[in-house]
Amino acid sequence: MYQLDIILKKGNNLAIRDRTGTSDPYVKFKIAGKEVFRSKTIHKNLNPVWEERVSLLVETLRDPLYVKVFDYDFGLQDDFMGSAYLYMESLEHLRTLDVTLDLKDPQYPEHNLGSLELAVTLSPKEGDLRDATMLLRRNWKRSSKYQSMRLSDVHRKAQLWRGIVSISLIEGRGFQPMDANGLSDPYVKFRMGHQKYKSKTIPKTLNPQWREQFDFHLYEEQGGYVDITVWDKDVGKKDDFMGRCTIDLSLLSKEHTHKLDMPLEEGEGVLVLLVTLTASAAVSISDLSVNMLDDPHERHQIMQRYSLWRSLHNLKDVGVVQVKVIKAEGLMAADVTGKSDPFCVVELSNDRLQTHTVYKNLNPEWNKVFTFNVKDIHSVLEVTVYDEDRDRSADFLGKVAIPLLNIQNGERKAYALKSKELTGPTKGVIFLEIDVIFNAVKAGLRTLIPIEQKYIEEEPKVSKQLLLRNFNRVRRCIMFLINTGCYINSCFEWDSPQRSICAFQAMEDLLEDEDEDFDKDDKDSERKGFMNKLYAIQDVCISVQNALDEVASYGERIKNSFNWTVPFLSWLAIVALGMATIIIYFIPLRYIVLAWGVNKFTKKLRDPYTIDNNELLDFLSRVPSDVQVVQYRELKLDPNPSPNKRKKNNPG
Repeated sequence: MYQLDIILKKGNNLAIRDRTGTSDPYVKFKIAGKEVFRSKTIHKNLNPVWEERVSLLVETLRDPLYVKVFDYDFGLQDDFMGSAYLYMESLEHLRTLDVTLDLKDPQYPEHNLGSLELAVTLSPKEGDLRDATMLLRRNWKRSSKYQSMRLSDVHRKAQLWRGIVSISLIEGRGFQPMDANGLSDPYVKFRMGHQKYKSKTIPKTLNPQWREQFDFHLYEEQGGYVDITVWDKDVGKKDDFMGRCTIDLSLLSKEHTHKLDMPLEEGEGVLVLLVTLTASAAVSISDLSVNMLDDPHERHQIMQRYSLWRSLHNLKDVGVVQVKVIKAEGLMAADVTGKSDPFCVVELSNDRLQTHTVYKNLNPEWNKVFTFNVKDIHSVLEVTVYDEDRDRSADFLGKVAIPLLNIQNGERKAYALKSKELTGPTKGVIFLEIDVIFNAVKAGLRTLIPIEQKYIEEEPKVSKQLLLRNFNRVRRCIMFLINTGCYINSCFEWDSPQRSICAFQAMEDLLEDEDEDFDKDDKDSERKGFMNKLYAIQDVCISVQNALDEVASYGERIKNSFNWTVPFLSWLAIVALGMATIIIYFIPLRYIVLAWGVNKFTKKLRDPYTIDNNELLDFLSRVPSDVQVVQYRELKLDPNPSPNKRKKNNPG
């Protein structure tokens, strides 16, 4: 094993790819066909300065580092700007070298596409090789399994995060107007390594108020960088870049909240952020023979830590979950040899850990134990099996999704693997043993605050099937409301002329506004090209698709709250209503309303940077929709597999 430390410094005289005579370049590093690094995007610059650092673990020096530069295009395929190779066999060990790579296009080698400047240091990882040799002596099995064991320790250390970076996006001030009306529709993107978030869009303002929170994993002890970009949302065309800023976490003290006023580079205005660095929660990877819950003393300590007597201590620490990933059987053959190279990824919200790879096997045994800290008891544990492929991204083999509240502690269970959408079965089963220990009071209180956002994984796409499904879901909800309304109307038949007149006037005003907007859109559309119209239609379809999904989901969640789909939530609602009844019985309603009003109106005075939330909507966000109920439902295992199937699944 070798460690390759790279500083991506800057680019010089890069190729023009945009109509404005500039480009939005970013850099990718690949080794043996696999992407190992992607830089941030520098907007509208042919001489970008990155100054990004990356450390890579390299198994062999025979494979060169393939460097590719692209021009970022929102909604389109990114344009190729050139590539180059860095041959690691030619590098001196333990010496930092300044390297200039001339970028070329293999199809047009005579074209000059500029250059990249790097600083490269190659270091042998002798300690890892020595550990691997000891593992080899203890293991008499074939070399592929030795390689898997040798790499597993390296992968384990690389996966464990050392802290949590909590960023509260408060507001923006004095932003640059990007639209013809002298305003903007700003939103913010955050990026720290592979972790990405996107805020909501605040329409028609230069001083937006967001009040959103995002959590990142901190992998480097000395800190890291959070890249922040601000964008103006435009329907039907590329979003406008409004500015950027970077947070250097190494300059911030831990266990303390820092208020940062970040001026935007390449733009106007200031972002107001609250940043807190905290130590990492209980997360670990170990072998099956070493795990904390099997030790009676450690298990007792954990039970005491989450007992009811400590319900008001550290409310964010709700519980702990331990997942034993034992083995899988009868997996799909993903390689041309009729075998697979499976590894398993375990995810809980944004926490993600993975096993080592077992090569050339359809019945792999991992025998690994993963421990996660539970921040929300309504989270769903996702276990996904992939096939490792050196030449391209990993192939999907199967997946299961298990709500934490559905887990039976200490039960070793076989789960039938599902498709990527979790709607139907795929080939194979996985054997898991899961334990969840949590504090019910903390879990109940955590239900009434906003749910943790997931990382941005991919942009939403228009799907005819998904659009039709969401439409049918909304239709069912509307029919339910209509039937309920007819029933109520049959009980109380009366009309309100005043309400009808107000509704008619409001509808008339709304139609007039829509006519004006329609006229404006007609005038604008005359100036748009075909591609802009196409993107506008796509944006509208995505908006309609997401709106239908949201409306249908909330309707289904309200229904599922009353039919005891999640007993914990139904009991929580009963307890809350019971306490409210007792309070109203002993305290006059006017005092309760007065206290609620004083609290609501003075909240911003007491804490100007508080994040607003609606407790009822936060409660409903934990109730699964009908689609999620289907996704979380366990598939029945085939009790009597055929002899042919058993023979096919047997590894040779």
